Amino acid sequence: MLEYSKLYILFFTRKHKKKRDTLKLYARLTVGKTRCEFSLNLDLIASLWDNNRKRGKGFSKYVLSLNKYLDQIFAGLYEAHRQLLDEGKVISSALVKARYYGEEEDEGKTLLDLITYHNSTMHTSLKPGTMKNYYSTERCIKKFLEDEYQMEDIPLKKLNYRFIVDFEQYVREYKPATRMGCANNGAMKHMERLKKMSRLGVRLEWLDKDPFINFKLKFNKTERQFLTEREIKLIQETTFREPRYENIKDLFVFACYTGLSYIDVKELKADHLVIGRDGGDWLFTKREKTDEPLKIPLLPIAKNIIEKYKDNVDIKAKGRLLPVYSNQIINQTLKDIADACGIRKNLTFHVARHTFATAITLSNGVPIETVSKLLGHSKLSTTQIYARVLEKKIGEDMHNLMIRLQER
Repeated sequence: MLEYSKLYILFFTRKHKKKRDTLKLYARLTVGKTRCEFSLNLDLIASLWDNNRKRGKGFSKYVLSLNKYLDQIFAGLYEAHRQLLDEGKVISSALVKARYYGEEEDEGKTLLDLITYHNSTMHTSLKPGTMKNYYSTERCIKKFLEDEYQMEDIPLKKLNYRFIVDFEQYVREYKPATRMGCANNGAMKHMERLKKMSRLGVRLEWLDKDPFINFKLKFNKTERQFLTEREIKLIQETTFREPRYENIKDLFVFACYTGLSYIDVKELKADHLVIGRDGGDWLFTKREKTDEPLKIPLLPIAKNIIEKYKDNVDIKAKGRLLPVYSNQIINQTLKDIADACGIRKNLTFHVARHTFATAITLSNGVPIETVSKLLGHSKLSTTQIYARVLEKKIGEDMHNLMIRLQER
């Protein structure tokens, strides 16, 4: 028998989630590089399991019956394997299990087939940051299948509303090695990505119907953090002895007056700085996330920051306009800057973008359509999420209204 078609069977246990000192029994099949695990739907007191023999321990009536049952499963799986060999089938662990349980049939495409197809075809049209999120959802789905279904994969035809709801509950408690559990919106982003992939499955005719048809995504509205003009001025007027802190402060202030995201500031080159039709300095670039063109007239503070670094040898050698740091280092440093300035807000680089939309532009009377163009949004509704009208602006507008009414 060829090595890649040999069958290996292992009985093993996992702790019962609800019953202490109780084990659940599982079987693991390995054929070549394929492996599948499935529950035997049997519970056993932990002290009665011999982990070396992979059988029950002792001579009680229950243990003797259990061991006999395990031997029958063992023999049955090998018989299923022998039959498949005789039939000349390309054998996998899942196929042996299916033959043993009498479930062998053409199940069609699987969930991981769909995910693999999506990620391999969409990586050319989706940005790396977006693809990173899809890979994160893929890892979460695999962990869900392993923990809740004791499976490595599942046929698409078995995806239903129950599967979707179970996955939602699981993902709310999902804790990757580097993070805490998902908050509501984080969980909904995983669900949203799975929903997009399931719709792709319908279009490919791999799925008969969308399992999300009765499922509604429920995002919580969140308050976007931004700085007031006083807080921006406080940061601007604070100087730091350490060059890294001073550079990152400048990058943040620059983003507050241009609305650029971290990746767009990082990718700025010297040739993006041009003279506009009005004779002023403009930035002509594009959003890395969406490829939307950006044409931003430079405000004096942003222009001064570029001037500050124009003679820097290292920056000029790389053809850049500004110094470059990793997003992680920037966000760590911004927390120290906020503490130094007495600002009690969770300062991240993206706060600068919200600040530009809210405190710099909209609150100073710039029309939302213009702000939308400056931010590189293709939809006005996206800008409305980022920006809000401040109480100060409402007060000013109502004061102007009262003056006009009095004049009448």
